[in-house]
Amino acid sequence: MVTREDIEAFLDRLSAEGASFQEVEPGLWVVRPGGSLDFDVVVTHNPPVVLLRVKVMPHPTDPADAAALNKRLLELNATDLLHGAYGIDGDAVVLTEALELAHLDFEEFLASFESMTLSLTGHLRELAAFREAR
Repeated sequence: MVTREDIEAFLDRLSAEGASFQEVEPGLWVVRPGGSLDFDVVVTHNPPVVLLRVKVMPHPTDPADAAALNKRLLELNATDLLHGAYGIDGDAVVLTEALELAHLDFEEFLASFESMTLSLTGHLRELAAFREAR
């Protein structure tokens, strides 16, 4: 099973590709993807899984905007996201992914991380309209 130290080694390897990270408490890291990406990925080692999570935006308070956004997020979950999913946590829209630690390797971790960051990068322009409507 992949340990907390293994996850930290994965994050060290991400750093070589331009990301930076900080452990804010044992088993909880805030990762900043490289380049112009302006969001943080929170990585949590929580056996038997590691969780990746991004707070995307506040959820709209207007019922019509919220319904339209929820519908679009479900469509994106069904068509554009391979492993992760959009969800709502309190008053925030989040993108999450859970990976089993039992057989996790760096390539799977990297693929999930890149899938999340690339998908979100592509979706942010579209989702910005809902952020502005708030």
